[in-house]
Amino acid sequence: MSDLSNFPITKKWPAQDSSVLQLYSFPTPNGVKVSIALEEMGIPYEAHKVTLSDADVKSPEFLSLNPNNKIPAIIDPNGPDGAPVGLFESGAILIYLAEKSGRFIGTTAAEKAKTVQWVMFQMGGLGPMLGQLGFFYKFAGSEWEDKRPQERYIAEAKRLLSVLEGQMDGKDWITGEYSIADMAIAPWLRALDFYGTKELLGWDDHKNLVAYLDRFTARPAVQTGLVTPPRD
Repeated sequence: MSDLSNFPITKKWPAQDSSVLQLYSFPTPNGVKVSIALEEMGIPYEAHKVTLSDADVKSPEFLSLNPNNKIPAIIDPNGPDGAPVGLFESGAILIYLAEKSGRFIGTTAAEKAKTVQWVMFQMGGLGPMLGQLGFFYKFAGSEWEDKRPQERYIAEAKRLLSVLEGQMDGKDWITGEYSIADMAIAPWLRALDFYGTKELLGWDDHKNLVAYLDRFTARPAVQTGLVTPPRD
């Protein structure tokens, strides 16, 4: 058993088996990226539900692992130098896990660069823009009298979908082979249903993306990862 006592987060969310990777998460688009990756890669792990409430993500214990107070975060008791390592930021975790497992990131330097490129596309563009779309269309921002922010994010969401629709032409997966780029991007496409914006964005006109998301959600590891940890 690994000693994780140097990680204060384990006081609030104790490890049942400290020899396996510890996941602190909630089933949001960013959260399920990591649970899906762990399932796909066959890495043993233990999932701890960290709700989005201040009592959890702004607790001293959680902030000790992620000072940015966002899920997901992990502790890998079997770090690359033989010592436990803690990580936050879902994109960084995906790259770390892919390198650790030697899977879903390509085999050549060029393939790895292309995969990371599309992970960064999601991290820097798709995720933040669709998140803002959700805020201004479904949540508190929808009540603002000034509709220019909402219009801006609707337009940007349409642009990003167009980029992905073109990228998926003639492909099953973003880079050709299934990879962490798909694990990053597809959960955010699923969020459009939650935000109620599919019709608004003309989702059904994006035939490549419709088929892509169907392929993604049909994967057994994805189906498990999407509900890990369970909300209830």
